[in-house]
Parts: sequence; structure tokens; C-alpha cells
Amino acid sequence: MRKSNITIYSTLALIALLAACRMGKDYQRSDLSLPAQFANSTAPSDSSVADMEWKKFFSDPTLQSLIDHALQNSFDVQLAVKRVDEARAYANQAKVNWAPTIQAQINVSSTFPSENSLNGLSLKTFLGKSHIEDYTLAAGLTWEIDIWGKLRRQREAAGAILLQSYEASRAVQTAVVASIASSYFNLLMLDAQLAIARRNAGLGDSIVQIIKLQKTAGEVSELAVQQATAQQQTAAILVPQIEQQIAIQENTIRILSGDQPGPITRTTQLSNYKVWENLPTGIPAAMVSRRPDVRTTEMALVAANARVGIAEASMYPALSITANGGINAYQFSKWFNIPASLFATGLAGITQPIFARKALKTQFEVARIQRDQAAITFRQSATAALGEVSNALIQLDKLKTQYQLTTDKVNTLRGAIGNAELLFKSGLANYLEVITAQGNLLQAELNQVTVERDQLNAMVELYRSLGGGWK
Repeated sequence: MRKSNITIYSTLALIALLAACRMGKDYQRSDLSLPAQFANSTAPSDSSVADMEWKKFFSDPTLQSLIDHALQNSFDVQLAVKRVDEARAYANQAKVNWAPTIQAQINVSSTFPSENSLNGLSLKTFLGKSHIEDYTLAAGLTWEIDIWGKLRRQREAAGAILLQSYEASRAVQTAVVASIASSYFNLLMLDAQLAIARRNAGLGDSIVQIIKLQKTAGEVSELAVQQATAQQQTAAILVPQIEQQIAIQENTIRILSGDQPGPITRTTQLSNYKVWENLPTGIPAAMVSRRPDVRTTEMALVAANARVGIAEASMYPALSITANGGINAYQFSKWFNIPASLFATGLAGITQPIFARKALKTQFEVARIQRDQAAITFRQSATAALGEVSNALIQLDKLKTQYQLTTDKVNTLRGAIGNAELLFKSGLANYLEVITAQGNLLQAELNQVTVERDQLNAMVELYRSLGGGWK
């Protein structure tokens, strides 16, 4: 009896020791060789605009309402949430993969063997029957002992996939916030360009009237009237073109928000927005841990690393326990005759793969290759993110200079067109100089609001590329 207990305890201890083993290596983030600070940025700081909630970063009530509505109704966001729910269901299943599998079954059969067969003759001789019945009510248990950590690696992989889907949903939210903000600023730019086109069309009409009067006085020819009219028509043509772009941009925002196409109510102007000064970027290492799409690729790497352990563990012996029990009888009247109808079986075995046509080894090799691919993708996403931040910083810096130059050009041309009109009325300038000045002013004003929009979009891009916008 004592030897039996020693054997049992030794067996349990051995199982526990083996169960502590785990194939594969635990994930550790490799050195990404990140710079100490972003290019074109000031001294590194722990603070970053990406830590700011989008409602604070975008202060306009109309824009806040559009973003909030899009985050609640966007089809992309809804799909992302469902993918998270799907991954969570698999993760919850993986949490209990250590437990045994229990199944219940009920079988009723009736067999009519040939009367000339051995079974038929035996039934007729010993039971006096031409057929045999069988009634079974049983429950079965199958339990694989997690010796090599395969089940634990499966839980690890499922948990990483859940986090990956969650980070992916955050990336979708970030994209929605940035898309709505950029589209809104583009809409305000089109509003400004529409006002410029209408103002220039009105100015061109005044110039046409002046030249017509001079033609009547014999000071200019019909050619001057025609050229002035063509210049006025150039500005007038822009009006329906820009109105078309405004309607399409409004539809784009509404569809992105999960709504039917339609107009967007707005009460502000592009000139009311100013680019934030000295936007803090934080440090690159923090961006990698914060930016959702980079985190998505890292969680894919964690899952791939866990699958290597799963594939390696599949090459080692598997210890499983099987048990069945229930009631069985060859007559229905004796089916529930307890304990005579009771039966039970138990089996514990170790299965060692020997020859599986190289399938297990191939799975292990492929898992390692896929892990290497995931590691490359992670490094690639981190490097691309650094590039996007750097590009946004460059845009903000250079667009600031461009905006100042375009503003100076507009002011110069506004003065030039005023002088040209006075000189033309006094006979010191011809009509071509007036028309040229008007055309240059129109193009300069359109460029000015375009650069102003580009500044705001660069600000949005920096916010997005740093990983902000999802809170």
C-alpha cells in the first residue's frame, strides 16, 4: 500500500514538473534603434499632443459634433467593434482550454443478423431471439495534460489577437477622427474659395462696365471689352465648380459618418482656425507604444511568437486521459437496472509523433518564418510611423513660411489692382494691366486659402501620426 502511494505521488509530481515546461521563448520587444527625438522637432519632451483628447484638440463645436457622430455611427468603427467582439469570444474560449472535454451520448440500436451467420445462430440458440437490441446512456471525458505549455501558448496567442483587434479598432477611430477633421477643413477652404470667386466675379463685372464706358467714349476698342468680359467669366465659372466640390465634400463627410448624403451645417470660417504653435511631439519610443496601428503589428508579432511554441510543443509527447461511463443493457426493461447496468472505462496514454510526413517539422519551421515576418512588419510600421511624424513636422514648418509669403503676395496684388484701376481711369495704364492684376489676385487668394487649409491638415496629420485621436 505504501509503495502504491509512493508511485502515485511520484507520478503526480512528474506530471506537475512536466506541466511547468513551456516550449518557445516569451516575447520581448527587440531593439528598434529609435532616435532620441523626432527629426525637425525641438528638444525631446515626455509631453505630446497625442495624449490630448480629440475634443480638446479640436475646439470647434461643429467639428466636435461631426467627429462624435462619426465615431458612433461610422460603418468602419462598427465593423472594428465587431471584430473585437469576435476576438474576445475566441480569447474567452482559450482561457478554459486547460479543462477536460466532456460529452454525453445516448444510443439505441437494433441489429438483425443473418440467420445463417454465426451471430444469428448464437442469438437463436442462447437468447431465442432473431435480433439484438442495445441501449446506452453514457458520458465521456477527454483531458490533455498541458505538459509542454501548448495550451498556455494557445491562450497567449488568443490574448494577443484580442489586443491586436482592440488596437486595430483604435486605429480605425484615429483614422475616422483625422478624416472628418481634414474633410471639414477642406470644406471650409472651399467655402472661402467660393467667396473669393464670387467677389472676383463682382469685381470683374465692375471693370467690364468701366471699359464699356471707355469704349463708348472711343478710348478703347471692342477687344478690350471682350478680354475684360472673358476675365470676369473666368471667375464666374469657378462659382459652380466650387459649389459642386462643396456638395461632394459634404456627401463624403456624411457617408463617412454612416449617414445618407446631404448638406453639412457650419457657422465658422477657415480664417477663424489657427495652427497650434510649438506642438510637442514627445519621444519616438512613446509613439511606438501609443500609436494604434504600430501596436497592432506588435500584437501580431506576440501571437506569431506564441505560435512557434505551439508548433514546437506539438512535436513532443502528448499525455491524455480518457474516461467513459454510464448505463448499458440489451433490453429496454433492464436499461435502468442500477447497479447491474452500470459500466465504466478509463485510459491514460502518451502519444509521441514519430512519422507524420514531415508535417510537424514543417509547421514549426513555418511558424518561425512567420514570426520573423511579423518582426519585420513591426519594425517596418515603426519606421514608417517615424517618417510620417517627420513629414508632418516638415510640412508644418514649410507651410508656415508659404502662408506668410502667399499673404504678402495677396496684399501686394490687392494694392496693385487698386493702383491699376486708378491709373487706367486716368489714362496712365491700359486695360491689359488691369485685367492681368485682377487675374493674379484671384489666383493668389485661392492659393492663400489652400495653403491655410494645408497647414491645418498638417496639424491633423501630426496629431494622427503620433497616435492621437482615439480617446
